[in-house]
Amino acid sequence: MLRRYPGVGEPLACEPITKGLLNHGYRVSTTSGSYFLKHHLDKKHLDDTSGERAAIVRQHRATQRLQSLGVPVVPPLSDTRGETVTVIGERCYALHPWVDGLHRAGAQLTLAQSRRLGTLLGTVHTGLEQVMAPRDGPPRASPPARPGHHSPDAADTFALIDDLLAAARGEDGRSTPRDAFDELAEHRLVERRALLEQHAHRRPPTPEGPATGWVHGDFHPLNLLYRGADPVAIVDWDRLDVQPRAEEAVRAAAIFFVRPAGELDLAKVRAYARAYRRAAGAGAGELAAAVHRVWWERLNDFWILRWRYRLDDRRADPQFPAVSALAVWWTREYEAVCAAFTE
Repeated sequence: MLRRYPGVGEPLACEPITKGLLNHGYRVSTTSGSYFLKHHLDKKHLDDTSGERAAIVRQHRATQRLQSLGVPVVPPLSDTRGETVTVIGERCYALHPWVDGLHRAGAQLTLAQSRRLGTLLGTVHTGLEQVMAPRDGPPRASPPARPGHHSPDAADTFALIDDLLAAARGEDGRSTPRDAFDELAEHRLVERRALLEQHAHRRPPTPEGPATGWVHGDFHPLNLLYRGADPVAIVDWDRLDVQPRAEEAVRAAAIFFVRPAGELDLAKVRAYARAYRRAAGAGAGELAAAVHRVWWERLNDFWILRWRYRLDDRRADPQFPAVSALAVWWTREYEAVCAAFTE
């Protein structure tokens, strides 16, 4: 593969990157330096007209254009034919320059760095609005926004809770002995069902005209590299999509600034949100609606338990205590959370 890229040297070593749940990537060392080799998953049987390949090329072009605006991104290298997507057999790859940096969770960020984070995401959103149109068509054209932006239906969630409870209690025929995780899962499922029964009437209506635009789609600490106090690279643009922009801002804050006990650091959220609103030109009403929709989304979401009990995949288990506690705390402190995003 490296022969397709001019000037990258001869290979010396290839080491898999272990961080992250869904990505396959490698650090490739050569006689000329280090590179990040990304394996785009589920991109099989691609050709020049493939929708999947077009989506990857769109990601690459977006980062190239964002870089020209000064956004810290790492566009892929072009091969001898000027292409950034390499297909070998049934696998699709891209080669990027290696960027030295560290991931920083919200607990490691100061108030000033929290403001900088909000400004960065706002800059990403306004930058995408600039670079994705008109050359890539109107934002609503390709890819499409989520159909109707419907919020989860509590009736569906009640059925899911019953199914997951049976698994957590060992009533689904599993031979694996119950452990502390299963006990916590059972507790949280029963607790969440009671909360949903209490708040079912608060399901957000389908918005008539949400402020949608192109978003990164997966903005969280493992997709942001720091060098010292400054962000130097936003990575992993696989979920570049058209979505309600403010919802990405709220989801990101709920990941960056959640504490181990499931509380949000509201002082940092407030600093981050003010900076985001200023950079993105987003109003308080837009953020308030996003807070409500993401809160409801979290109240109905059990993706970690789906992975564990339906896919027998336990990679996300360590996240469950804080994630499950956050939904409960957020419900109790709803007004304070909303104020932190809007004041």
